[in-house]
Amino acid sequence: MTDTFGKELSIRGVGKRYAGSGDGAQALQVLQDINLDVPAGRFVSIVGASGCGKSTLLRLILGLDDDYTGQILLDGKPVQGAGLDRGIVFQDHRLFPWLNVERNIAAGLRNAALTKAEKKELVAEHIALVGLQGFEKSFPHQISGGMAQRVAIARGLVNRPRVLLLDEPLGALDALTRSRLQNELQRIWEKEQITMILVTHDVEEAVFLGDRVVVMQPRPGRIRRIVDVDLPHPRNRSDLRFIRLRDDVLGDFLDPDGRIADNERLPPPGALTATVGTLPALDRLRMAW
Repeated sequence: MTDTFGKELSIRGVGKRYAGSGDGAQALQVLQDINLDVPAGRFVSIVGASGCGKSTLLRLILGLDDDYTGQILLDGKPVQGAGLDRGIVFQDHRLFPWLNVERNIAAGLRNAALTKAEKKELVAEHIALVGLQGFEKSFPHQISGGMAQRVAIARGLVNRPRVLLLDEPLGALDALTRSRLQNELQRIWEKEQITMILVTHDVEEAVFLGDRVVVMQPRPGRIRRIVDVDLPHPRNRSDLRFIRLRDDVLGDFLDPDGRIADNERLPPPGALTATVGTLPALDRLRMAW
């Protein structure tokens, strides 16, 4: 895939280490030598086992932690602290329960240098963008989980950030709602044309949404490889090319004998059914992820 947008976000040799606490505690290397270019306007998915540093990397990009080695550059300038040019959506929508939908979205504009009228217009525009017209005055307890996550996405976008970071934003939703919101995310990305970086455990979701899939491995967290997804939008999950790409990425989490690799930590017990052990390794991995 040829880049035509220019390099907006550059990550150069980034490493993150947590010092040990207490007597004899060893330091933990969370990230090691992360190198990644994210062209402007692209959708990049980051996938990997629990503990490989995916969410930590998002925190560094967001500017919430400056204790790391290497460089993170936005348009060639070092990222220094949080800024309105970067937004984030978490797995938990984190809406303020005492604010209604429009006021929750407006909270994202608190530090924006805009008039009251300009803020009101932006809020209305983003309510329409995520399809929540008619729910402006509703409170979080009055709407579904999927709708609440739409509000969180609108709040993340309302400042028109250069980069929107998505930290497992659909992970807590049921399968049907998750599939619908994947389509919505794709539509919003195509309309807004901003850079999006998604962290997910779901390999199929990563391939469905991303132009590129960054595969990470743990202990310490590092990039195993980067896979270009050269498929048109909207993507068809039953397309043979899609299935091959998905299974190619899933194959990174199998050992040479076709078993789930010991060094890839799977989700907690309960994520798998009682019949998992009878399935082929690749199918077991699909269910676990």
